[in-house]
Amino acid sequence: MARIAVAMSGGVDSLRTASLLQEMGHEVFGLHLRLLPRSPNGRWSAEETLEIRERSVRQLASRFGISLKIIDCRDLFETAVIQPFLEAYRNGLTPNPCVHCNPGVKFPLILQEALKQEADGMATGHYARIAPPADPFGRCRLLRGRDLAKDQSYFLYGLTQGQLARVYFPLGDHLKQDVRHWAEALNPDVDLPEESQEICFIPSGGYQEFLAERHPVDPALSRGPITDKEGNVLGEHKGLFAYTIGQRRGLGIASSAPLYVVELDVSANAVRVGSARDLDCGGCNASSVNWVSIDPPNSTFCCSVKIRHQHQPASARVTPLRQDRVHVAFETPQRAVTPGQAAVLYDGDVLLGGGIIEKPDPHRSA
Repeated sequence: MARIAVAMSGGVDSLRTASLLQEMGHEVFGLHLRLLPRSPNGRWSAEETLEIRERSVRQLASRFGISLKIIDCRDLFETAVIQPFLEAYRNGLTPNPCVHCNPGVKFPLILQEALKQEADGMATGHYARIAPPADPFGRCRLLRGRDLAKDQSYFLYGLTQGQLARVYFPLGDHLKQDVRHWAEALNPDVDLPEESQEICFIPSGGYQEFLAERHPVDPALSRGPITDKEGNVLGEHKGLFAYTIGQRRGLGIASSAPLYVVELDVSANAVRVGSARDLDCGGCNASSVNWVSIDPPNSTFCCSVKIRHQHQPASARVTPLRQDRVHVAFETPQRAVTPGQAAVLYDGDVLLGGGIIEKPDPHRSA
C-alpha cells in the first residue's frame, strides 16, 4: 500500500482518480491548487469564483473521506503561466497554457507537497499511462491513454523523468464513459461537475476580454489591415490577439470564396488571409524540446506528430537541430500549423518528446 497525494480539482476525473486509489488499498489525501489570478474581470469575480470552487472541492473531498489541503500558488502561476500566455499573444502566437502549467506549476508543487507529507508519490486525473523503466538506468515511458478520444498525454510532454517516476495516472486504462457511469451511480445528492474545457484562469471563456484587461493594446495597434497574400487590403482587424491561424468566421470581409487566417504579422500589425490550400504546411520547426521516453536523438528519425490536442497524429521525419530544436517534415502537408502550439512526437502510443511550434522565419538558418 502506498501513500499518494491526489491533485483534486473537484471535477469527476480527479474524484474518480482518488476513489480508484482507495479501492486499490492506497492511502490518499488531496491537494488543491489555488491558481485563479486576483484581478477581477467584467464577467466574473476572482474571489467569488475561488470561494465557489474551493467550497465545492472541500465538500466532495469530505464525502469521500479524503483530507484536503489548499495550496496558494497564484504568484508562481502568474509568473510561469499567465505572463508567458500574455507575452505569446503579444508576439502573434497562439499559446497553450496547460503545456507550461503541468511541468512548471502543477506537478512540481503537488509532488513537493506530497514528499513533504511523506507520500510515495502523486496522482492526477489525466488520461495517460506510464511504463516503468526496463532497467535501473532506463527511462520511464509516457504513453497515450487507452481512451484515445480522451487521451491527454499531449499536455504532459514537458514532464521530467523525476516527475514521471513518482506519478500515478489511474485513469490511463479507463474509458471516459466508464468514469461517467461511475459518477451517475453515486448517490443523487453528490454533484460531480465535469472538468471545464475553458482555460482554467479564464472561467468565462472570454480570453479576448482577459487579454484586454491584463494587457491593454496600444490604440495604434488595436486596429490594422486584413490583407491577402499579395498585400491587398480587404478589411480591418480588431487587434491581432483576436485571431488565430485557420480562423474563418468573424473576419468581417466579403469574398466570393472562403478565406482563412494564414498569418499574424506582428511587425506590420496585419492579419493575412488566404484560401484553404494556403493553410497547408509541409513542415515546421519546434523549440524548447523536451525528450521524454527516449534520450535526445542525434539523427533524423520517423514518427507521428500531433500539432494540437485534437489533431490526428501525422507521419513525419524529425531532424534534431541546435539548441533543443527540431525540424518536422510532414509526409503529407498539414492544415493550420499554428505557432505557439505544441508539436508532440509519438511512436505508436509512446510519447517521445515535444516542443513549441515556431513562427516561420526564412531569414534564420536551422
